[in-house]
Amino acid sequence: MRIVIGSDHAGFSLKKSCVDFLKGNKKYEILDIGVFNEKPSDYPLIANEAVAKIREGLCDCGILICGTGIGMSITANRHKGIRAALCHNELTAYMSRAHNDSNILVIGARVTTEENALKLVEIFTETSFEQGRHLERLNMIDC
Repeated sequence: MRIVIGSDHAGFSLKKSCVDFLKGNKKYEILDIGVFNEKPSDYPLIANEAVAKIREGLCDCGILICGTGIGMSITANRHKGIRAALCHNELTAYMSRAHNDSNILVIGARVTTEENALKLVEIFTETSFEQGRHLERLNMIDC
């Protein structure tokens, strides 16, 4: 699985932890698109770049991190075919994949502990889309 990961300055530290966590599993290929320090940055630039990697087929899914996760999720969801889910706990991470086939996990670094964030990443990357009745609903989204 090829995963693009990016953050703004508020999510930089948590992004580093997520990258290290994912690199510990050889079945993931990670594309870190930044940012690479805590200097103020613009989350829409990172979100749009991550979306482009997914839409071009260079990555299968993505993880975006900003202060609350709200800005990243709003930006990513402006693009057709992107289902960015802002998740806060294990249930939302699981359901985002199992029922909504989300292709981007969004995490708020200021509202999520590192331990919880790594659990969200684990669940997001390990959960498959159930399809069935959920597929019909997904087909109603992109219009």
